[in-house]
Amino acid sequence: MSTRGVLVVKLGGEVVASGEAAALAADLRVLGDEGAKIAIVHGGGPQATALQKRLGLEPKVIAGRRVTDEATLDVMKMVVAGKLNVDLCAIMQAAGVSAVGLHGASGLVVRAVRRPPRVYAGAGEAPIDLGLVGDVVGFNLGLVELLWSGGHVPVIACLGADEAAGVYNINADIVGNKLAAALGAERLFLVTSAPGVLRDVNDPESRLTRLSVAEARAAIAEGVVTGGMIPKLEEAIGVLGEGVGAIHIVGRLGVGDLVRAVREPGSVGTTLVA
Repeated sequence: MSTRGVLVVKLGGEVVASGEAAALAADLRVLGDEGAKIAIVHGGGPQATALQKRLGLEPKVIAGRRVTDEATLDVMKMVVAGKLNVDLCAIMQAAGVSAVGLHGASGLVVRAVRRPPRVYAGAGEAPIDLGLVGDVVGFNLGLVELLWSGGHVPVIACLGADEAAGVYNINADIVGNKLAAALGAERLFLVTSAPGVLRDVNDPESRLTRLSVAEARAAIAEGVVTGGMIPKLEEAIGVLGEGVGAIHIVGRLGVGDLVRAVREPGSVGTTLVA
């Protein structure tokens, strides 16, 4: 299968801090040399939580979502748009990938508005205000295309911004999903700490290699998929209806695994298709 086309790669903060990042960078060099246009989106939740605690700030999470006040937003800027973005770009450069670090306020590459209060599953019936959390309303695709035309790979931290100097914390999965849809990506890779969708979270050998949307919904309904994988799958299902060719949920990557996932879908992680 050709590797040409647009590939969006979303990385969790735990991946950026692990040895997987170097293996991933080596594979992205191979795919880029073969003509793929690559964009990277990353989060940094674990590192942000750790810094909050070191600073004496108690992280507040409601229904799995971080409440973001001014102090928490400052932490996200320091961790996600700062240290992790710099470290990830450095790892990419070492592998021969010309990485350019960005965040939402960089040319408004991720345009966002503040999310209004809403009701969240598992958090009661009253609308909840998560603070300085944003909803993506668009992207500066011209900037992404400009970087691609120069042979560069945009590395985008999961912060959004608006024209009035507002900066917002946004879940990295959401940014990655919506960017892939906006670009009409051939493939979206969600790189996590798990090796894919598992029938048994304690057994890596129970990996589901391929799921259709119908099969994914059934796996959620039957309780096969649990915990944090549920929202990841639910959000991915929505993206498949917006022009993304396939979504790969992968993790614990070694050198060559990402290339293999592109060339042989289902050989690594779980491939989700419409």
